[in-house]
Amino acid sequence: MAADRDRGPRRRVDARSSMERITAAGRVVLGTGEGSLEQIAAEAGVGIATLYRHFPNREALVRAVLDDILETDLLPLIDRAAESPHPRRSLQDVATRLLDLITEEKGLVTFASNFTDVAVDALQRFSESLHPLLVRAQRQGEVREDLTAEDIPRFLVMAVAGLAIPGTPPSLRARFVALLFDSLNPACATPLPPLHHEEDDLRSAVSNIAQT
Repeated sequence: MAADRDRGPRRRVDARSSMERITAAGRVVLGTGEGSLEQIAAEAGVGIATLYRHFPNREALVRAVLDDILETDLLPLIDRAAESPHPRRSLQDVATRLLDLITEEKGLVTFASNFTDVAVDALQRFSESLHPLLVRAQRQGEVREDLTAEDIPRFLVMAVAGLAIPGTPPSLRARFVALLFDSLNPACATPLPPLHHEEDDLRSAVSNIAQT
């Protein structure tokens, strides 16, 4: 009986360790370009059955890899930006860094058939972190007042859909990120129409853009 109780925590530790190894292996394999689930399992040192037990499809694995990228590489930048005297420039730096990170993982965008859907879900977590930065930018007159923190992740996904494509030169990404952020200027901005919840289907909209 005691032995059974002991095995429970051990199984949870082993499961967590396997998931972490698979996620790290996903970054390694996808960072080199196109890869397969079998290659990722081999890189992680686990069997393919173990991989499928934790990640039943490609989208689940891409979500884990993207979460890891955002947590380890993007969130520290957002935290540092909280003290920046130029919040709008910091928001633009966050967008540029996000595109760089996703582009560096060469196979990440193409590994899942609906990467934009996964990116929308992952980036929604950062609305709360981005909110203080957005409020300061608005108070300083750098960003239009009708933009919300929930708009920012969606805005970033639009950039990802068009610019986070392997082979896109950094100079081209920077050029179009600057153009996108010009739309946040309060001067001469057309008031944003209200967003109705029943029409709030950004995932489908962005997926349609990415497929054209």
